[in-house]
Formats: sequence, structure tokens, C-alpha cells
Amino acid sequence: MSGSSITQDQDGDHGHHIDGPMYKLVIGAVGIVFGDIGTSPIYAFRETFAGHHPINPDPLHIFGVLSLVFWSMMMVVTFKYAFTIMRADNKGEGGSLALLALINGKAQGASWTGPIIMLGVFATALFYGDSMITPAMSVLSATEGLQYVHPGFSQWILPIAVAILFGLFAIQSRGTAKVGAFFGPIMLLYFSVLAVLGLMNIVKMPMIILEALNPWNAVNFFIADGFRAFIAMGSVVLAVTGAEALYADMGHFGRKPIVLGWTAFVLPALMLNYMGQGAMILSMDAAQAAEAIKDPFFIMVPDLVRIPVVFLVILATIIASQAVISGAFSLTQAAIQLGFMPRMRIQHTSESAAGQIYIPAVNWALMIMVLALVIFFKSSSNLAAAYGIAVTGAMFIDTILLAVVLVSLWKWPRWKAALLIGAFIAVDMAYLGANLLKVPDGGYFPLIIGLGIFTMLTTWSRGRALMRERLRESAMPVKVFVSSAANSASRVPGTAVFMTSTADGVPHALLHNLKHNKVIHDRVILLTVKISNAPFVEDGVRVQTEDLGHGFHRVVMKYGFMEEINVPDALLKLDCCGPAFKMMDTSFFLSRQTLLASERPGMAIWREKLFSWMLRNAESAMEFFRLPTNRVVELGSQVEI
Repeated sequence: MSGSSITQDQDGDHGHHIDGPMYKLVIGAVGIVFGDIGTSPIYAFRETFAGHHPINPDPLHIFGVLSLVFWSMMMVVTFKYAFTIMRADNKGEGGSLALLALINGKAQGASWTGPIIMLGVFATALFYGDSMITPAMSVLSATEGLQYVHPGFSQWILPIAVAILFGLFAIQSRGTAKVGAFFGPIMLLYFSVLAVLGLMNIVKMPMIILEALNPWNAVNFFIADGFRAFIAMGSVVLAVTGAEALYADMGHFGRKPIVLGWTAFVLPALMLNYMGQGAMILSMDAAQAAEAIKDPFFIMVPDLVRIPVVFLVILATIIASQAVISGAFSLTQAAIQLGFMPRMRIQHTSESAAGQIYIPAVNWALMIMVLALVIFFKSSSNLAAAYGIAVTGAMFIDTILLAVVLVSLWKWPRWKAALLIGAFIAVDMAYLGANLLKVPDGGYFPLIIGLGIFTMLTTWSRGRALMRERLRESAMPVKVFVSSAANSASRVPGTAVFMTSTADGVPHALLHNLKHNKVIHDRVILLTVKISNAPFVEDGVRVQTEDLGHGFHRVVMKYGFMEEINVPDALLKLDCCGPAFKMMDTSFFLSRQTLLASERPGMAIWREKLFSWMLRNAESAMEFFRLPTNRVVELGSQVEI
């Protein structure tokens, strides 16, 4: 079965519903969704003042940075994601791919969809760069806190971080359902500790709250320092990394629990901690402040509770890393279903939770890259230079996609959409521009990764389209074949299911079987699997059938891009196409194409070779479609693209 065995369906379908008490959903969201942004206080404030472009920790700069942090959280996380983008869900699902599928399904055929699709795919590619840096940055910054427990830990920080990350990736195949039950309570405790640590220092200088909320302090920072303030935005943005997780993980909990968890609990806890770090620095003399600003988060922890707090922080960063890794699995599954990636082995680690999946190829590739980052950059401060570009790039693309939704799907007046999108773009461009200055210091890494993955995604999508086109050119009309084959070929007992990527024409596997074996089964099913632009498809509309006569039937199965495909299970539920299906009387025929490079226009030769390599290494269609191993026959053919 070739990589073109799945096609995309343009029809929308019903979504899924999230049940459960609101407080449980909020706790679950706190445990999963906010891990990335929740670990930002460990390093964001420090990097702004003591990073690659240090600034003096005086009142002007501390008030200015705190004001930037607060208003960035309000503009980017609260107004942009929580209150606006999260309303643009695709049947309950969020994220760049879900939004892209929504736009593509509603505006198919429009001239502007091509560039928009490319932007959405590039945002997806950038996510993989971010999913490599986030675990490395979070865990490394947390383990660096061990040096404040005992100086002897300093030389063991790197090995301990590597061991934690290796262990985290090693247990992925066991699933996270059991461990996930503890995520919510642990993160609730973590955010509570953040708030308490902040309050302990704020009481020394209560006026810092008003100074942090005053937008004039951010403006005054730019008036006083100009370009240096712009450069500082490259570190301030670390405070909002993880904002896109609110949207990407919306399908797990729903919009309301995430928004409620953010506004009522996570946002106050984060700001209290940032203000506490600022208040602590301002309460010191110049010499103490210069030393404390190198790691204010851990220095603000009292000696009495330093050990448990450090271990709690390490747990929080492990949870944040787990959320990113799980997100990479979910995104990969959606990309496969939507036709941007070749089939990969997907293992379901939970019998009850459909979203609990494990993809070995993605897991080990991420592990290698994450460990390489830790070993190469050696410290979280060095990694901070590579952190931010992928996030700000994805945020900017989300804004562009939102503009399309506002104007084309929600039919907002253009002036109204322009005001909102203009404000978001101004913020996004400022942060993206500041992060582009990091490229020579390590920012090149996520860009290289993103461009490489973007090339692979687009090559696979284009190659599949070309392959379907070539197969369609040589396809025989079904009616002609059925009428001629029914009278000329010998019929044998049983059912033959021929998988085909298109719902018209005769599958090549059927032609090859007739040519070589000279027989046709009593019942022949021409089966096409289509992936909807919606994340889930209701069982009532999953299967469409057509009786072609003479024992031939056309069957089209529709799945959402977040669903597992199980062909035998769907066939057993069919109550048409003759008698009930029995797997021991059913044979599945798959066609495996071998690509031949040609001079025909379509793709550059190097991309054809890349596509051919991806096709050869794609997961077996037998396993991907859950076909019984002892009932599958593969027939090969050659295709020029």
C-alpha cells in the first residue's frame, strides 16, 4: 500500500464533547497545559538582566521589565490566545494544524489558500524545533538549582539533567495515564509555591505591584534605553513561551477550563513570583543585587525549604517536558492523517483515553536532539539564545491564520479585524524581531530544524498529490471493468478488500491480482479511507457504500484527523454489502508503489529522491490500518512522478 492510501475529505463533521466537573477539568488543565509557561520564572527574569545582553538591575529597568512581562502576558496570552484565538476551534480541537484544516475546509478553492497552507505547515515545523528546546531548557534550568542546595552539585548538573531527560523519554512507551493523574496536584502545589515565594518578597515593597501594572514604566524603559530595551524583549518573551499550548491542548479540556485556570490561578501566581523577584533585587544594595540577579528565582527561596522547592521545580519541569513530548505525538498523528507525513507506527498506551499515544520514531528522534542540545549548550543561559525564535515565529503565523478566520470565516468587517490583528502583529513583530538578533548565538538551531522539517512535510504532501495524479491517469473506469471482469474471470469464495486512495477508478492491486491469479472473489470491496478536516467523525456518517453490481461494492470510510483508523473494526460493523464480514474469509490486497524519477514536471529530482526515501521508510499499511497480519497480500507496481 503506497503512501497515497489516505485522502483528505473536505466535509465537516461533528466534534467531540468534554465531560466532567469543571474543577477537575481546571486541575487537569493546570497540570498539562501550563507546564511550559509555568516554568518560565526559573529563567526569564534572570536572562533579561544577566543574559547575553545584560542590563542594570536598577528601579528603572526592573519596573520596565516587570511592566513588559505583565502586559505581554495580557496581550499575548490573555487577549490573543485565551480570549480570541481559542474561539477559533475546529470541532473542539486547537493548534495550528487544526486551524489550518478548518480554514482549508471552509475556504477550499480560494486563491489565497495555498500560501496560508504553507504558513500553517511552517508553524507546525517550528513546533518541532520548540519541542526539542523546551525539555532541554526547562530541565537544565531546574537542575541548576541543585548548586544552591550544595555547591558540590555544580559539576553534576549536566549529568543529572541528561539522566532525567533520558529517563523521561525511556518511559514514554509505558504511557502517561497513571503518572498524569499526579500532574494536576503537583502543578497546583508548584504554582502555589511560586505565589507564596513572590508574596514573601512583595510585602517588603508592596508598591512594586502598582509599578508592574503601570504600562508607562514599559514605555519609559524604551524612552531611556531605546534599542537596548528592544533587545531585552528577546528575553522578556521567555515569560510567555508556552502560550500556544493553551490553544494546542484545547481539545483535551475545552476552552472554559483553560481560560478559567489561566485567569484565576496561573496568571496571578506567575506575576506574583516575577514581582517578588523584582522586589527582592530592589531591596538589596548594588553589590548584592549584581550577584542575586544571576539567579533570582533560586536565591529567593528560603534556606529552610530550599531542598523540597528545588525538587518540586525539577518535577514541574519534567511535567512541562512531558506535555511538550505528548504534544509532539499528537501533532504527528494529525500531520499523518492530514497527509503531511508518511505513516509511522503509533502505539496506543491507554484503553480508555484515545489521545494517549506513543510514536517510537518521534520519541527517539526528539531524545537524540534534546540530549545533543543539553550537551552542546551546557547551560540554560546558553540555551536561552536558541529559545524564543520558534515560539515567536509560530505565534506570528497564528495571528495571520486568525486574520483569515476573522475576515473569511467569521465575516468581521475589515476595519474591525484590522484593528485587532494590527495590535497583535505589532506585538508579534516586536518579539520576533528581537529574537532574530539571537540567530548568531544559537537561534539558528530552531530555524534549521524548522526549515528541514518544513521541506519534508511539503515534499511528502506534493509527492502524494503527484502519485495520485499519475495513478488516476492510468486508471480504468470501474463500470467498464466490472461488466467485463464479471463475465470473463473465474469467481472464488470469500471476500477481497482492495485498498485504494481514490474513490473512482480500478485499484492497481485488483488489476494485478486478476492478471496474475486469473480469479475474482465472490465479493469485492473497493475501499477508500478519507480523512476529514474535522478532528472526529460520528459513527453514523463514517461509512458510505455503493453497490456496483456483480458482487462489487465501493466503500468509503471517513475518519477525523485525531482518530485511530481501524479498518477491520469498521467492516465488522457494516450491515450492507451482503452477508456479515468474517475476517477469516476476508483477504486484504494492498498495492506498494516503487517510484521512478522522471523528467516530467512536478518536483525537483532531489525532492523526488527524498519522497522516495520517505515512502520506503513509511510504516506498513497493514499495521497502520490495523489489518490482520495473516490476511494481507501486497502487490507491487512502478510509478513515474
